[in-house]
Amino acid sequence: MLDRPVSETLADLRAEIDRIDERLHELLMERGEIIDRLIAAKAGASCAFRPDREAAMMRRLVSRHRGILPLDTVESIWRIIISTFTFVQANYSVHCDIAEGDAPMRDGCRFHFGFTVPFVAHTGTAGVIEAVAASAGDLGLVKVEGSAAAGAWWQNLVAPSAPKIIARLPFVERPDHPAGLPLFVIAKPLTEAVARDVVLYALDVARWQEGLPAGLAALGAEILGKSPEGEGLSLLVSASGSVIDAALREACAKAGAKAIDLVEIGSHAARFDLAKPEPAQATSGTNASG
Repeated sequence: MLDRPVSETLADLRAEIDRIDERLHELLMERGEIIDRLIAAKAGASCAFRPDREAAMMRRLVSRHRGILPLDTVESIWRIIISTFTFVQANYSVHCDIAEGDAPMRDGCRFHFGFTVPFVAHTGTAGVIEAVAASAGDLGLVKVEGSAAAGAWWQNLVAPSAPKIIARLPFVERPDHPAGLPLFVIAKPLTEAVARDVVLYALDVARWQEGLPAGLAALGAEILGKSPEGEGLSLLVSASGSVIDAALREACAKAGAKAIDLVEIGSHAARFDLAKPEPAQATSGTNASG
């Protein structure tokens, strides 16, 4: 607890607020100067998106936060700072699937990326993936649960050069999150700074078996999506980064659902669960400027 002058007045307190606000602005401008030097140091040789660094930054932020300022505000401010300074390094847009409604997707995008980064709407997941693939370095947002109309959208991430999942939002897990729609962040394949706490797979099986979800769950893996009837048995599966491909194939075989194909289509950081002292080791966050 800070020692407070006994006779401090409203004018004193407002002067303190003004001093802090000025310092905050100065620090943001100082951060911008460092980013300018960072751009020169990178000289275009490194990707601006660094999911592993961002996750570490956000974990430190949440762990040290205290006081009356809501975590929602702090989280959004830092996400916007990170995303905007990344935009300064290399301009990018965020392509979003609004086929099932604009508001939740727009809220998720603006909470995490702010208003400087352009929001580009698409009516379908395939359009988002195509736009990211055709861009110089844009991001895409798609719902984790997907939609019936999207089908097995993850199959569009299978080709080696196709975009991949690099993050899951929101990163800070809590039931009352103001932008709580579960989203995957998609980008062109990253060559460094990849977060691999959770790995995503496109899993094709010979046949569906009721015991398959339990068999995968025993490994800490989860089925997040299943192709509609008539589209083949393609599954979107998440698993801990410590689980090897062979173990997933063996689990399928034991359940009577032989794995025909198993392709990694991305990864992301483990979400930070406020109810636990450590990040949840389950199926978050995207870029970190610097």
